[in-house]
Amino acid sequence: MSKQKIEMYWDVGSTNTYFALKLIKPILARHDCELILHPFNLGYVFRTNNYELMKEPKAKLRNRKQDLMRWAKKYNLPFQIPRQFPIKSSRVLRGSLAMRRYGKELEFVERVMDRYWEQGDATIAEYAGLRPIAAELGVDPDEFERLSASDEIAAELAASTDRGIEREVFGVPMIIANNEMFWGKDRMDFVDDVLSKVPADTVSA
Repeated sequence: MSKQKIEMYWDVGSTNTYFALKLIKPILARHDCELILHPFNLGYVFRTNNYELMKEPKAKLRNRKQDLMRWAKKYNLPFQIPRQFPIKSSRVLRGSLAMRRYGKELEFVERVMDRYWEQGDATIAEYAGLRPIAAELGVDPDEFERLSASDEIAAELAASTDRGIEREVFGVPMIIANNEMFWGKDRMDFVDDVLSKVPADTVSA
């Protein structure tokens, strides 16, 4: 009997993706599910829609930061707003697809997220900052960078983002379980409810 699959569209520049990756783990374990990651170039989508996060009202930005720190405290996570924010995320997204070749995609994404959202390490926006993470995971840094920078991986990232748009993904994290879509870090109860009602051999589209 195959494992139930949960999909997640993600981008390293998303605060809520950081929390979602942490909070979905107990659900995955409880339902014996497999997490399928889809990199989604949020910067590209923002530019296409003429949206700039940092141009939102200052009061809204302050409130968002306060709310994020409440979540960090509630779940005892060492989250912090990096000094350098936002960052360009395309190299991280490409890197995740490269690491997929080695069966280390999730480990890579988790480490990158922790480096940026816990340690404030903005060097992950460049291959120079990603190479040590590849090495930690047992992948040759030169081969990792070569593959990440390849036209093949660039095309995969574009296709992943375009596929997300076709599926009406408008932001991240977007979680898809049993063909239902749940946006954000605060929908985990709904995801849990859906999985509780679905036979274990169900696979999302």
